[in-house]
Amino acid sequence: MSELPEDLPRAHHDMGGVSKFMCEAVDTSRHALNDFDRTVDALRGLLGAKSVMSVDELRRGIEAIPEAEYHRLSYYQRWIRSIADNLLARGVLSEAELRAALEDV
Repeated sequence: MSELPEDLPRAHHDMGGVSKFMCEAVDTSRHALNDFDRTVDALRGLLGAKSVMSVDELRRGIEAIPEAEYHRLSYYQRWIRSIADNLLARGVLSEAELRAALEDV
């Protein structure tokens, strides 16, 4: 595998091999998903099964999250942000509908 030149700019989500992110060991142990995580995962699966949103669209949406917010959000919070942005962009959901749904939470 060839290495990338040091001066090649990276996107903020591309953290592999970056020394400032290698300070701590990655926890690879199994962990329980909470209700939010399971709900977001199920929603993404349903949107994919109904051909409303692909995994590639999810990934592109996650990569488009501004850097400060990207680092602040948890894994599944990034997913739901991407899902919401995609549904808004496609007109599947309006901002008013999203705001109303968030008020009910």
